[in-house]
Amino acid sequence: MAEEPVAITGMGVVLPGADDAASFWDHLRAGRSQVSALDRFDSDAEQLRVFAGGQLRDFDHRGFLPGLPDRHAAKYSTEILAGLAAVSAAHQDSGIPQAGGLDPRRLSVVQSTSRGGLSWWVGGDNPPGPGADLDNGAMFRGLAGSPASLAAIHIGAKGLVTTVSSACVGGHHAIGLALRELRSGASDAVLVGGTEFPLVPAVLRTFQALGPGVLSPERDVPEQAVRPYSAHRNGMALGEGAICLMLERASDATARGADVYAHVYSAAAMNEAGHATSMDLTGKVTAELISDAVEDAGRSLNDVGYFCGHGTATHYNDLAESRALRALYPHRPVASLPPIGSNKPVFGHTLGMAGIVNVAATALMLRHQELAPTINVGEVAPECDHDHVAEGARTAGFDLAVSLAFAIGSQTSAVVLGRA
Repeated sequence: MAEEPVAITGMGVVLPGADDAASFWDHLRAGRSQVSALDRFDSDAEQLRVFAGGQLRDFDHRGFLPGLPDRHAAKYSTEILAGLAAVSAAHQDSGIPQAGGLDPRRLSVVQSTSRGGLSWWVGGDNPPGPGADLDNGAMFRGLAGSPASLAAIHIGAKGLVTTVSSACVGGHHAIGLALRELRSGASDAVLVGGTEFPLVPAVLRTFQALGPGVLSPERDVPEQAVRPYSAHRNGMALGEGAICLMLERASDATARGADVYAHVYSAAAMNEAGHATSMDLTGKVTAELISDAVEDAGRSLNDVGYFCGHGTATHYNDLAESRALRALYPHRPVASLPPIGSNKPVFGHTLGMAGIVNVAATALMLRHQELAPTINVGEVAPECDHDHVAEGARTAGFDLAVSLAFAIGSQTSAVVLGRA
């Protein structure tokens, strides 16, 4: 029997070119890429042959956190400040009063990141190199869990406060943990999100070490660096920022008259226990996981109107998703399969928070009853000959969608969402 849905009632966005749900949706709907020339470290970019990324430019925490004392902000890294900003914005957007609106012991914060404060460790704001004169904020800047714990202090959350790190499925894992908190009655509201700041040479080198076709070498037109499902795909571009969603039980959201973006029905995750850097390429394992997640939601695969794919523009990812779609609907012609798309050409691959970005994007598509386009596809790769909404935003009447994620470490996940 399907459990009560969980409502998404707040959204906080700190992404390249987007500082709220409206601007986030505007870029997605218009197919306006925020991937730009990677100009943060010119000499290293030349050596690495990586020239594109989703860079967070001109971020000023004071617009999000007017009450944060300057003496505290000075101790925090950009990652921490962005995480605090996203959490605070999602809390405010939900309409739950920060004082007196909820028992603080029942308000939780669950975040995801793949590498934590690595950007600070290897050269960010006042890094701890040899001979560095460190202040007492250095401890905060070096902890992966600081964005969550410091955000909890900022908003007065006294429930579960934790950070998961499961590479690119971490965002989905965080949502799954939030669902358990809410459905068990342990929490009444959970701020679930993520932070990621991977645009540093040390991280880019680890991806380069995986070989060609992983990071895009696109230089001339950086906004076209990410081309998922395309015959001319050439790898991904990484993106940075923070994002957060407020989750509540649907009945609680209805009782207080909350404005709901979408409902989350179920979250499923597994480790394939297979190849460490690839995923099942038959499509059958992923298809079974998706089928189970949709069944847990009390719905049928025939109800699914859209798949928000992981869509990294790498060969194995594109192939795995396409084969999973065929395995899910073995008796339907390709032309009648649900559309599958990717938002990574717009904001880049945000790693540990990519699952949250996907769920937020899917929620907005359900809310607006429009499918955001997958840009940069051009000529579709033969094995990916599905509907990618490549022509532009499309009006669509649908009430069920699935968000997908894959990760190094043989991990796969799916989140099922419905129209509120």
